[in-house]
Parts: sequence; structure tokens; C-alpha cells
Amino acid sequence: MNREVKLEEPKIAPHKNGAFASGKGFAGGPDQNTPPKNSYNPANDTGSVDFIAINPTYDGRGTKIGILDTGVDLSHPALQKTTTNERKITDWVTAVDPVLDGDATWRLQNNAVAGPLFHTEEQNWRAPEGKFHFSRFYESATSGGDLVGDVNRDGDKKDSWAMLYSPAANTVRIDLNNNRDFTDDFAMKPYGNAHQIGYFGVDDPTTDVSERIPFVIEIRKDVPVDPWGGQWVGKTFDFVNVGFPKSGHGTHVAGIAAAKGMFGGKMNGQAPGAKIVSSRACAFGSSCSVVAITEGMIDLVVNRHVDIVNTSLGALIALNDGNDVVAALYNQLIDDYGVQIVTSAGNSGPGINTVEHPGTTDKAISVAASISKATWLSNYGSVVQNENGIVPFSSRGPREDGGASPTLAAPGAAVSTFNTWMAGQSIAEAGYTLPSGYAMWYGTSMAAPQATGSGALLISAAKQNGITLSPAALRTALTSTASTIQGAAAHEQGAGVVNTPAAWQLIRNGIGAGTTYHVKAPVNTLLEGALATPGFGAGLYNREGKLKVGQHRTYDVVVTRTSGAVEAVTHQVSWKNNNGTFHAPASVSLPLNQPVTIPVTAQPATAGVQSAILQLDNPSTQGIEKQIMSTVIASHELQGPTYRKSVTGSVQRNSSRSYFVSVPQGAKSLEISLGSFQQNSQIRFMAIDPYGVPLEDGFSDACYTNLDPSDSCQPAVRSYKNPQPGVWEIAVDARRTSDLLNNPYTLEAAALGVSFNPAEQHVSQAQVGVASAVQWQVTNNFGNVAGSLHGGPLGSVKKARPTIATGDTKETTVTVGPNTQELKIAIGGTSDLGADLDIEVWRGEEFVGMSAQAGSNESTSVPTPEAGEYTIRVIAYDVPAGTTEYDYEDAFFSSSLGTVTVSQPVINLNNGESKNVHAQVTVNSPAAEGRLLSGQARLTNANGTQVGQGTVVIDNITQ
Repeated sequence: MNREVKLEEPKIAPHKNGAFASGKGFAGGPDQNTPPKNSYNPANDTGSVDFIAINPTYDGRGTKIGILDTGVDLSHPALQKTTTNERKITDWVTAVDPVLDGDATWRLQNNAVAGPLFHTEEQNWRAPEGKFHFSRFYESATSGGDLVGDVNRDGDKKDSWAMLYSPAANTVRIDLNNNRDFTDDFAMKPYGNAHQIGYFGVDDPTTDVSERIPFVIEIRKDVPVDPWGGQWVGKTFDFVNVGFPKSGHGTHVAGIAAAKGMFGGKMNGQAPGAKIVSSRACAFGSSCSVVAITEGMIDLVVNRHVDIVNTSLGALIALNDGNDVVAALYNQLIDDYGVQIVTSAGNSGPGINTVEHPGTTDKAISVAASISKATWLSNYGSVVQNENGIVPFSSRGPREDGGASPTLAAPGAAVSTFNTWMAGQSIAEAGYTLPSGYAMWYGTSMAAPQATGSGALLISAAKQNGITLSPAALRTALTSTASTIQGAAAHEQGAGVVNTPAAWQLIRNGIGAGTTYHVKAPVNTLLEGALATPGFGAGLYNREGKLKVGQHRTYDVVVTRTSGAVEAVTHQVSWKNNNGTFHAPASVSLPLNQPVTIPVTAQPATAGVQSAILQLDNPSTQGIEKQIMSTVIASHELQGPTYRKSVTGSVQRNSSRSYFVSVPQGAKSLEISLGSFQQNSQIRFMAIDPYGVPLEDGFSDACYTNLDPSDSCQPAVRSYKNPQPGVWEIAVDARRTSDLLNNPYTLEAAALGVSFNPAEQHVSQAQVGVASAVQWQVTNNFGNVAGSLHGGPLGSVKKARPTIATGDTKETTVTVGPNTQELKIAIGGTSDLGADLDIEVWRGEEFVGMSAQAGSNESTSVPTPEAGEYTIRVIAYDVPAGTTEYDYEDAFFSSSLGTVTVSQPVINLNNGESKNVHAQVTVNSPAAEGRLLSGQARLTNANGTQVGQGTVVIDNITQ
């Protein structure tokens, strides 16, 4: 459980050359005159502004929204009052663990003192009468967040303040004036008890930002400290937290959900009448731990009595099937306490099967990021053709088990509240600057609170009409009425964009608690064997089944109705967002607790991914009872004799297109090249492996053509060494600042592979300084190669196959000598195919490298590393089986160890052709004990892509 969940910090990146690209518009920014219906915070894309205009009291009043995030700014003007003039933020807590999460805003209470006078820290102190605990808060504890370790805004990170905790009164005094006298400091209680707020610093009214930073107090009693080990085992202590937001993320999310009167005017969040409970789940100095997002969620639902919770946190894991401990907990909380949880889908798109955990939770509402034509203009100054769409970075479904996630879509870019101590944000592309306290951010983190706020409106309306609205009924109302985005597939948008007024109509008409169903649909992926029921899941998903264009294939989808009427119930069967690929019978009779097979036929007319939602509807009830995601892929086979596939296409600004290629067994490299793009076209490609793991960051601005000359990424051609056999996705997208609306290109994928026989050559004995001859037979098993053979320095190599458990870290130390060219680390080959392992590289206290993709095939390198000792950490982020074996290898290369010299620098090989190649190996010094000395002969093509490699290992060395 003690692992981290990443927080995707949303951002706005200015145009690299500081100018508007042609074809862009100019909008101007929001202010106090901006009306409730606007495109900056496009709440009405869900119909909510119109809904409130017609029903003024259905504005969220009577509801509480839990915000499990980075914390919310208590001083923001738009987060002070509800529409009924009640306190907006009713509670503020810190969910990070005092012991496990390493957050130093938690202070251990183990120094007992007594008033009115006591002596500690070699000084005399004054206090009220009574027994207390003394501790000290250091502002440097906030260094890992937006406060950058300076909570009183005096320009340094050196300040600290003494604290006096009363266990009997549950109060804390902070010596804010540092006069060693606590009698002139007020006794603060936890915010939820007394709504007391303290402040560090003094505001300067001549500046736009606030120099007065609000904080609250939280107390946890009798916390076990056993994880610290040693003398701490078996002991418990009280802890006091000084509560601040870690970043502006939580404040931004809260504003989208429920702000009232942004910019001092009529611009609101989705549910301006709702109250907020803030829970900080992200630690200063690290990320957001699973301990915090589980214990914090339990606390919000069970103890804080919220009506709905938003959590815009997530992480991509390879086995994203919703069958994990966090999903199980969230499902139970939803069922047992009747509180709906809403999550962001993730920012790992545009590849399919990239939806992030915990957005894979069955009964949570996972939200994709949509964006309208108007918001592209107002928030980016970017002109598009389509009225609405899904942004390229938004994570796509389906889940690994075929299940429907994301559930819905909602606007994923918004101007909203921000921490008031942060400077105003320049929205250069749209031509305006926001004042302090506001920011324009984008991400599914912004989409989730739009859906959460809509949910609060519906709950508010239901309460005022005496309607009991269960989470299941709320989900059914939203998914049954969501508006389909034309041109976006079902796996991209789920049921569609939230439609608040239409959902309310269903609820008002009596939607009921909802019938339950169990679905067993065929799944064909590389990870199908790791599913709860191997080969089957909650939706139809055929990725690796070699479905051909035009081929007719039928799948048996087995549905069991598990609640409702005793007699059989006839359900109408229909499709949503189907382009004609899928077919099924028009109706089906479902007896209670008896499985029934629905034959689903797929016949794709074009290559690529096809998806649609199979709907089961009992016509005698309100809403669609069951929606089943169906996804199939018809890929291009990379087959002989060329093992290449080339396509021409065009992608519009702010859009993406995907292609799928089946990479055969034995390929040494997958080379992808992008060409025929125009001079002012900003496009890129991204590769997503067969596990649904993106190998590039689709949320960044990296690797676009004609964007940033300093970008080290190669936008025109890249290769992927030893590619996993299976169906790869190649996504092409065009940046919002591309001068062209339509961006043409050619895209080519090639499977390359030259085998060296033997793959590993051994020199039984080598003498220092004396060359040893080696040779290989090389055979081209794939497309033709005009190649170059390269030698290089020898390397000191360590190989191992250790075992690791979830949450554990394995450390290996490597001592690197001077003049080393490169340090490489690689892991993979896990016995648990669903395991997610990561690599970190440290040199003392300096962090020098990492690889943390979803899955366990990780590699990283440190070019020209400084001499010294390096620590390699392998971190088991998630291991569904509990433990897993894995392959580990590290190597550093230096000519001081020796060299491999080739005698034939140019080699051309046609498909199936073989040749002999020769090399000389010279050893200069032996490897350290426990390590191998080895080198490589590498064959590359004209693009520099490595198409084959032969290894030579020196078994024994003599002087």
C-alpha cells in the first residue's frame, strides 16, 4: 500500500517563438463582467448553467463535495461563501500519513513541558498553566510545493516557529512572533471544529499576490510509529499538522467544482451552492501515496459525511483492469455509504488502454477531457473546425479487461481559482494575463470536477424533491443521457459528455436504484492471463486476435442479471456510438441469476480501433440499465519480405489519429519515421506498446516538428529496441500552435532484425593488451538493411534475477571509474506479467536518472557519468501476484576496460542473406569482482537504428 500515485500537474505552455501562429484567433481574458455562461470555465458545456438558471435553488446547496487532492486555499475570495451565504469550505484535513509519507508538516509530539514557565532548546519559555508538548515547525518542510519552503514570504527558507500542543484541550499554539511567549498566541483547534485559520507573513497591499499565507491545525492521537523500527517499535505518539496546500492543483479543482463569484463577478464553478471539504493527499517533497488516497477517501466518506468526492489523481499501470485493492475499497465505500466517487481518467493518451488507476474502479465515474471550439479559442487562441472533441492527452479506454473507462467526458480546460500567493498567469497564446489567484490549466484533472459539480447539482435537486438518489442511480442517469461527441470513439469519451438537465429529467421521472448485472466477455490481449478470470472481462476487447479488415467475427458476451424481478425480463439491445462495425440481436430475455449469451458480431470496414457501447435497456424502467464497452482492433501486419507499412494521412490541429501495427517475434528494433510534413506544421508521433504503455509523454510539448530546435528528441525518426511482439499503436497529433489546420504527413513503421550467431561469443582467455579475434555470422531475418558495423569500449556488467514484493525497493551499488562513456540500467522479464517496476539512479544524494513507465520493461542511462558510487533502486510500484522475479542488468562502458574493433564497417544485407563479420577484442583491465567484462559489435542502418548486436564476454584475463 505504501506506493505513490503521480499528480499530473496541468499546465499552459506558451508558443515557443512567443508569437501567434497563423490561423489563430484572439479572445481576451475573463473579468468581473464575464457572465455565468462562458468558455473560460465552460460549465455550461454540461448544461449546468442553464439548469441553474431554470432551477435557481438546484445549485448544489445542501451538498458537500470532498476534494481529495493537494489542498485548497482557504483565503481565496471565490471559495468563501455558498449561494446561501454559508461557509464554503467546512473542513480541511491532511490525509498524508505522519509516519509513512515523510511529510515534515506533521510534527511528532514527544517533548513534554508544563506551564507557566519551562526550559527547552536552552531557552526559557512562557505558557499558560497546564501540561503540554513542545515541538517546532520548519518552513523548509514545504520546499516540495508551491510555497517553496518560504511560508512567511520573506525570501528565505530558514525560519521556524515553536509549537505548544495541549493533549487535554486538543489545541495548538504557534509562537508566530517568535517571542518565546505562548500566552499571546491564540489556541487553535482543528479547522473542522472551530474554523480557525492562522497566517504566516504579512500581506503587502501594493502587490497582486498575497504574502499572507493561511494555515490550519490538525491533530492525530496515538499514532503507532512501528515503521520507524528500533526504539520506536510498540510505541504511539500524538502528531500535529500545520496544514497548507501543496500546490494550486487542489484549489483549481475546487473552483471548477464549486467556486462562487470568480473575479468578483458572476463566473462560477459547476455547483456554487455546494460546500467543500478539502483533504490533502499529496505530501510535500514527494507525490501522492496510496496510503493517503485510501485513508483520505475513507475519512472523507465515513467521517466527513460528504455527498460526492472528486479525486483528480492517478497513475498508469500496465494491468489497468480495476481489480486492485484501491478499486475494491472505493467500490465498497460507494456501496456501503452511498457516496459517489469521481476520478480523472488520466493524461496518458492518446493511446488506447491508457486509462489510469484509480479511474479504473468499476463504480467510480472516470472522466475524460473534452474541449469545445469556443474554449480552444478563449483559452488558447487556437482555431479548430469541430465544435467539440476529446483532447489528445486524455487517457483512452478500454480497461485491460475490456471494461468501460472512462465513464463520461467533461470539459478538460478551465480558468479557475488558484492559490492567492502565486503570481498571475500569462495566457500568451490567447493574448491575456490572469491576475493572481487564477490560472488556466488543462487535464483530466479539470474534467473530473466538472462532472463532480454536475453530480452535486443533481444530488441537491434530488434532496429538495425528497428523492433518494443512490450512486448507482446517479451513474445510470448520467451515462444514459450523456451527449455523444461526433467523431470521437466510444473508448475515448465513454458514454459522452455530461448532460445535467437531461440527467435530472430521468431522476425526476423515477430512475430507481438500478438492476445489477455480471458480464463475462472475451478479452484477447497480452495480459489476458493475468485477469481475474483469464481471457474474460467486463467488456469485449480484441487487440491481439489478428482481426482483418472486412473479416466477420462473432464473440459470445455472457450476461447474468443478478437483481430485480424473479421472472425473466426482456431487454432491448442497442448500440451507442457505433460506426457500423458491431451487430447484435435486437432483444434478449434475461432470467434472474442465469447466464445468457449475446452473440456480438464485429466486421471492421477499415484498419485501426473500432469501439461502441452495447446497451441493455428494460423498457419498463427509466434509463439504460447496462452499458458494455466493445473494442476490436484490425492491425497492419509487418510481414515479409519488406516488414514495412507506410501510410499517408492528415491530422487537424488539436487532434490525433492512431495506426496499429503487429510487430512479429524476433524483431530487434521497431523503427518509426514521420515525413512529408510541411514547414510550419507542428506534428509528432508517439508509440504505445502492446501493453498500452506510452513510450513518450503525450502530455508534454516534446518532439513536435518545427517547434523547438533545442529539443533533443528526434521528431522525424525514432526506434524502439527489442520491441515486445504484439500490436503496437502509433498516434500522430498536431499541436494547438501549428500554423496549418490540416497537417499532412507520411508515417512508416518497419520491423528490423539481424541476428548474430552466436548471440554471445566467449573469449575463454584474454591477455591484457593483446587483441583476440572473434567472428559472427549475421543473418537478416527482416527487411533489407544498408548497415554500418560498430565496435566500442568494453563494459563492466552485472546480471541478476532477483525477487521483489509490492512496495519493496531493491538497491544495487555500482562504482564507476573515470572516463566512462555511459552507465546503462535495464530491468524486465517479470514472472508476473502485470507487475509495474520502476528504476531510480542516485549518486549519493543526487538524483541522476529514472525510468517509470507503466509495466516493468524499464531502461535508463547516464551519459558520461562522473566517477564515483551510484545506487540503482528498483521499486515495486505494483505486483498483483504479491512478488515477482525480474531480470536486472547494469553496465558501464569505458575504453579503460578495453575495446572492440570491427574490420568491416559497411555491411549490406537483403532479407534472408547471411555474412560473416570479424572483430578484435583488446582488454586493458579486468572487471571488478562479481562483474563480467563484455563488449558489443552493433549493426545500425542509415538512420542510426540498431538492427542487431553481437556480444562478446571475456571469461578469464591474464596480465
